[in-house]
Amino acid sequence: MVQGFDTIIVGAGSAGSVIARRLVDAGQRVLLLEAGRPDSNPQIHDPALMGQLWGGPDDWDYYTVPQPHAHNRRLQLPRGKVLGGSHSLNAMIYVRCAPQDFDHWAALGNDGWAWRDVLPIYREIENYEGGASELRGTGGLLDVVANGPLHPVQASIIEASTQIGLEHNPDYNGEHLDGVSQQQITLRGGERLSTWRAYAEPVNDGERLVTRTGAWVHRLLLDAAGDTVRAVGVEVERDGQTEEVRAGRVILCAGAIDSPRILLRSGIGPAEELREVGITPVVDRPGVGKNLHDHLLAPVIFATDRREVIPPAPGQSPTQTHTFWTSRPELEVPDTQPINFSVPMYQDGMTGPERAFTLMAGIVTPRSRGSIRLSGPHPHDELLIDLAALEHEDDLRSLEASVAQCREIGAAPALAEGWGAREIYPGPGVQTAAELREYVRERVCTYHHQVGTCAMGVGALAVVDPRLQVIGVADLMVADASIMPTVTTGNTNAPSILIGEQAARFILAG
Repeated sequence: MVQGFDTIIVGAGSAGSVIARRLVDAGQRVLLLEAGRPDSNPQIHDPALMGQLWGGPDDWDYYTVPQPHAHNRRLQLPRGKVLGGSHSLNAMIYVRCAPQDFDHWAALGNDGWAWRDVLPIYREIENYEGGASELRGTGGLLDVVANGPLHPVQASIIEASTQIGLEHNPDYNGEHLDGVSQQQITLRGGERLSTWRAYAEPVNDGERLVTRTGAWVHRLLLDAAGDTVRAVGVEVERDGQTEEVRAGRVILCAGAIDSPRILLRSGIGPAEELREVGITPVVDRPGVGKNLHDHLLAPVIFATDRREVIPPAPGQSPTQTHTFWTSRPELEVPDTQPINFSVPMYQDGMTGPERAFTLMAGIVTPRSRGSIRLSGPHPHDELLIDLAALEHEDDLRSLEASVAQCREIGAAPALAEGWGAREIYPGPGVQTAAELREYVRERVCTYHHQVGTCAMGVGALAVVDPRLQVIGVADLMVADASIMPTVTTGNTNAPSILIGEQAARFILAG
């Protein structure tokens, strides 16, 4: 592999592609390493085929360890293993999240991350079809468009939501999140627009930016001479061969599962846990792999006899609307975000008609905290991923409230009368609070929003400082969803892009 790079970026996903573009534009020579393959799979580019990607060759297809509070099930965690990362697998939903999220990060000691700091960056990212304003931007590299035209059942879901008293919010990225909304997504010409496509691919010239696919990074190369530990490169497996590549700086953008994996395999993490699996500690950072949390979902599915409920047409997403709702008045930000599908989202063990749609109840302010640990010293040893799903009572209460609300929406006139909607899951057999709680535990699944395992901060469990430098290791950054000290109120893709932009600014500011 060619040497002589200023920077190695590990992971060509939402943040890594952004950083690559910004550094190349500034004149740096960048090596971008992606463990997956090129984004040539046509299922990636047609939003209608999104669900077919999960569990396929472009997905890491991770699973948790058995979850005691979710019927001891192992929850599937789809993660992108392809150029574009998870932005090549997800629903492309663009949510900037609540201003309070970022103000909270700043209050934890992370200067430069308050809403007043990040709003101008968000505006620079966007090419928003609704036009520029004090809150929205145009002229950015990332197209943000309405997720339409709306499927007829999606329009009726909005109407039914207003019938039970929810606000219809035309721009949840505007003045406030709350209400039912048509989603905004990153789409161009009817095809998925990942940050790889928007940022990195246009400058992937093989000179300033060299991109290598099928390049799975095992560990960092560390120079521990004297009192300073410095990252000087990475060990990478490609085509069955392992080699070393060096550069002046390394940036981990491998996501909330794989960025901590690389740190742990490099001897950066909780020292005693590393010794237990046969890895010699180099830097004792107790927070590496801790603080794992995720948004969670549970399906509410309705059958209908209307012929309009058919799979989405090419270029049309199966999900087009969502709701932000606060289930308890004392909460500062919405704790739930149901996402609505025009198709039945049956899980294993579920049966039902093809003519059905799903109101997917969801929570976005989880309090449960899990971890990622190694099971052994070798690169191919299994990761032990523990979400601690529904461990905290508040998470269970919020998801139960969201399921109950979705049932109420399905029973509203616009759906019950207009579509003849009949609830099949949880179904009429679930009536009591205990039965509802049991259903939620049985059917909870991930929203694909894992964060927190390399948390940014200034305390003992912080892994990176507010400028995203790994504490105790020079020339090493982490810039992806793993650095979030607490998950944002909503989909994590837009905040991950923001994190990439921030990282590039920190580097270029010197």
